[in-house]
Amino acid sequence: MSTTILVIEDEPAIQELISVNLSFAGHKVLRAFDAEQAQTLIRAELPDLILLDWMLPGASGITLAKKLRADERTRQVPVIMLTAKGAESDKIEGLEAGADDYITKPFSPKELMARIKAVLRRRAPQLTDDLIQIGTLKLDPATHRVTGNGLSLTVGPTEFRLLHFFMTHTERVFSRAQLLDQVWGDHVFVEERTVDVHIRRLRKALEPSGHENHIETVRGAGYRFAVQLPQTPASAAGA
Repeated sequence: MSTTILVIEDEPAIQELISVNLSFAGHKVLRAFDAEQAQTLIRAELPDLILLDWMLPGASGITLAKKLRADERTRQVPVIMLTAKGAESDKIEGLEAGADDYITKPFSPKELMARIKAVLRRRAPQLTDDLIQIGTLKLDPATHRVTGNGLSLTVGPTEFRLLHFFMTHTERVFSRAQLLDQVWGDHVFVEERTVDVHIRRLRKALEPSGHENHIETVRGAGYRFAVQLPQTPASAAGA
């Protein structure tokens, strides 16, 4: 699944090499040569992941990482540090500054892609192409297909993204505002009631296979994806 990755690297040749490989892998790439330029780009569009060089002109990568973790808007964005510093103490400093992973230069494009995939799987599983199955409900991001009890379900693009997010963040309650940020993007300005419309559409799409009750309304809080389908009175009586 396509993700937006911000590459913050002041060496033009290295930045170009990383960016080309990311583009070939299907990612949207944003580029910055220093912390100031990076912050301008982040204000305009929140990336899904940041590749951050330790040594930057002006503010260092460590300083920027700490700022990103201190800001509520960027706190959850995965960060991978890129650096020529290989000492254990340097790695610890990078991780303590808020980095999710640490890659020592020189590194191969294959290693970088593997690290990116691992971090996304851990921090933002809704951005990966991993097949997801919960009970008899399956979602395949690679083929954009949803099946329930072996039945192919027709799910619209927005409902697909919504279901993907729910299935990778089960049993947690999300407010309408949180769902707008996570599924629509933090720079898409739509009313919160839009979420209710798409929740209704998603439930309707799941009805043919009997999976609509996975999507629970939590009064006064938002919505939750329940792993276990609630028992109907008939099934409860027969249990």
